[in-house]
Amino acid sequence: QVQLAESGGGSVQSGGSLRISCVASGYTDTSYCMAWFRQAPGKEREGVAYIDSDGTPNYADSVKGRFTISRDNAEHTLYLEMNSLKPEDTAMYSCATAEENYNKYGQIICDNYNYWGQGTQVTVSS
Repeated sequence: QVQLAESGGGSVQSGGSLRISCVASGYTDTSYCMAWFRQAPGKEREGVAYIDSDGTPNYADSVKGRFTISRDNAEHTLYLEMNSLKPEDTAMYSCATAEENYNKYGQIICDNYNYWGQGTQVTVSS
């Protein structure tokens, strides 16, 4: 059974940095996408970034240039390095995984996230 466990959240001042991690257990291979989502109080959950098994990252426009997603396939661990944090980055950050699919061009498609962690809180004060 797949389980995801996040860690590393906390409180920082605006402009600060944090790195959060997510360990995925229960996988026997690495052919899965990994992603970070966040949800602030009163707002809908939004995708922050995702990365496929080849290490190709994708980012939401709101975090491009500030956040870096990476993964260690040997350790089944996902990371999110967050720099230049803003108060609007305050949210519960959750990791999620999805089986990789391919489009007709042979490109990896990351969607249908079906495993989720409990989340780690990130709070940025002004």
